[in-house]
Amino acid sequence: MFWPMFAVAVGFLGIAVLGVLAVRVFLAARQLGVQVADSGRRISRAAEDLERAAANTARAAETL
Repeated sequence: MFWPMFAVAVGFLGIAVLGVLAVRVFLAARQLGVQVADSGRRISRAAEDLERAAANTARAAETL
């Protein structure tokens, strides 16, 4: 009787550990998604700044 109960307990513990790891992976993936979105916004903003600077430089070069 001991071994079947031990096997059930070990199985339950294994499922609990897998559940905890799944939650950790989910939270890490969500955090990564937030960081990727933030990086995308920053890259877009930098591209817009670069485009404005290039336009200003082109305008300045035309006046010379």
